[in-house]
Amino acid sequence: MNEHSFIFVPNLRERDPNKEQIIRHNAIEMIVKDGFDGLSMQKLAKKSNVSPATIYIYFKDRNDLIEQLAIDSANALVAHTFKGFSPDMTFAQGMKIQWQNRADFFIAHPIQAKFMEQVKHSPVGVLVHQKIKKEFSIVMRDFILKAIKNKELIKLPIEIFWSLAFAPLYQLIKFHNDGYGLHHEPFVLTKAILNRTLKITLKGLKP
Repeated sequence: MNEHSFIFVPNLRERDPNKEQIIRHNAIEMIVKDGFDGLSMQKLAKKSNVSPATIYIYFKDRNDLIEQLAIDSANALVAHTFKGFSPDMTFAQGMKIQWQNRADFFIAHPIQAKFMEQVKHSPVGVLVHQKIKKEFSIVMRDFILKAIKNKELIKLPIEIFWSLAFAPLYQLIKFHNDGYGLHHEPFVLTKAILNRTLKITLKGLKP
């Protein structure tokens, strides 16, 4: 048999990063608009202008698709949150960077922000927490324990700490992404508003 006897057969299941990105983007948009029950592979395929079989090149099934989207979104947030951050920073410095990073991420990705909020209140949220828990928890634990030791932070149950430390930020981000505040007047989250709110938050967390 010589070299001319070989026949090239193309890989019919070749992965296309562009198609995968379109599928992921459209799936998140559909979940945000219609909830998890509103996502079907048939509808997603039609919206993405691909065949249903194409989706299965990238995802085992519908549950795998949702899980991958949720885990990848959470990992992207964690990576952005820790950009320029170190647990060795003072509590005020570390919180300022985390607040700015979190705000930048969710303002740049408003649809993803709504998707992650839906995930948090679903069974998938437990899986996401388990998948990203180790790295995120270690960094945050070291940061918080150091702040308590240095008397920069009062010792609190984690649920109370999280509510006081980050809930104000997430509410401001929601107002910004909605485009209006409590009285439906236009609202934009400026750096001045962010820093003012952080200053008050840090004051409330001091021993």
